[in-house]
Amino acid sequence: MTVLPLIGSLGYAGLTALALAMKRHHEAMLGAKPDERRLRMFRVLGWALLALMMAGCLYRWPTALGLSMTLGMVTLAGLPLVFLLPYRPRLAVPLAVGLPVLACVGLFV
Repeated sequence: MTVLPLIGSLGYAGLTALALAMKRHHEAMLGAKPDERRLRMFRVLGWALLALMMAGCLYRWPTALGLSMTLGMVTLAGLPLVFLLPYRPRLAVPLAVGLPVLACVGLFV
C-alpha cells in the first residue's frame, strides 16, 4: 500500500496543530482561551508533524522530488483546513486526530 494518505494526513494534522497555536483559531476550534504553555505545545507538535510528513516524502521519492512533493502535499493538506476554519472550525480537530489513525490502519491492512 502507498504512504500518500499517511503523508497527507500528517500534513493536515500538522497544519491544524499550527492553527491551534494561534489564539484566535484555538478559541474557535476548542472554545477555550489558551495559555502560553499550551500554545507552545501545539506549535512544537505542528512542526514535528510537518517534519514527519517531510520525512515520509523523502522516504517515498528522491531528495529533490521529495522536497518539491513536500510543498505540494502541504498545499493539498491545507486546503480542507482553509475551508473548514471559517464555517466548521470544531470539525477540524477530530479530523486531525482521526485521519492519521485511519491512514495507519489502511497502511497496515
